[in-house]
Amino acid sequence: MTVEQLAADLAGKAAALNRLADHLARHDPYAALPSLLDDEPAAVVLLGVGAGRYACQAAGARLRAAGLGAFAESATAAHLPPGGPDTLVVAVALGSGRRELRESLERYAQSSAVVVLADSPEAPEARYADVVAPLMADGAARELEVVAYQQAVALLLVLAARLRAAPPGVADPSATLRRAANSVTDLWERAPSWVPRVAEVLRGRSGTALVAPEELLPSARFGALTLRRGPVLAAHACETGEWSHVDRYLAAIQDYRALLFTGSRFDERFSDHLRALRGAFVAVGGEVAGATASLRYAGDGDPDVRLLVDPLVSELLALHWWREREG
Repeated sequence: MTVEQLAADLAGKAAALNRLADHLARHDPYAALPSLLDDEPAAVVLLGVGAGRYACQAAGARLRAAGLGAFAESATAAHLPPGGPDTLVVAVALGSGRRELRESLERYAQSSAVVVLADSPEAPEARYADVVAPLMADGAARELEVVAYQQAVALLLVLAARLRAAPPGVADPSATLRRAANSVTDLWERAPSWVPRVAEVLRGRSGTALVAPEELLPSARFGALTLRRGPVLAAHACETGEWSHVDRYLAAIQDYRALLFTGSRFDERFSDHLRALRGAFVAVGGEVAGATASLRYAGDGDPDVRLLVDPLVSELLALHWWREREG
């Protein structure tokens, strides 16, 4: 992976969402599910490694909020939930960890309906699948997985809608993907005006923290992974409510800089505690008193759009810092 490849992938993210929306308008990747399951599944097991697991966590939270029993698990776990005819297994094949994913799928292939999200129907993981949902990343499934991760989250949100786990009023997943594509375009086109300013606020001696409410924590985790993989910077993620009980102690001894994905009822507490410790943060997707800077974008009031678009903020910062490092 090179900085030029990352730039090309980020430039193509909006087009990838629109391409997937066009495909969904003509083809339902989950059309076979009713023939595989007699009724709504009693349990949904979501499997992935690394970025794939983060995508599963985003979907698992949505499914649990709708009252479904959903488990987002690492395919490397020694003990996984049991399978059975009323269990739906969903595997996300992204980047590394695919051997471990195949090993886990072997445990479920004979007992449960299996859906695999992968680059193509020819992917090795597809041989375990009853349903294959192509990511349609258009060859951009490179090491940092920025397009593939976005597409996986989009397809999982579509699956959640099929399983009656869509937010009220969301009837057309394709329309959601197009709104997200417009938001990606908005952030991308305005990047020269906000990226240098945000990067300067977050430039500290101790790396970058990405703080988010539980519903958006997968975006923060993927963003931290991108910063570690691309420009090779210290970065980690923390849940907003837990921050005062966990990372607050780091902020007391470090030059603590944070990217806050807003939306938690604990945003103000985070701000108060961090400022008392002389830290600084940038708020994304909302206004929080005490933020050194705030970044808003078109559509940031839509929870599905947030899941698909928020990672771009970290990715554009990674691109900026990577270019700086290479001079």
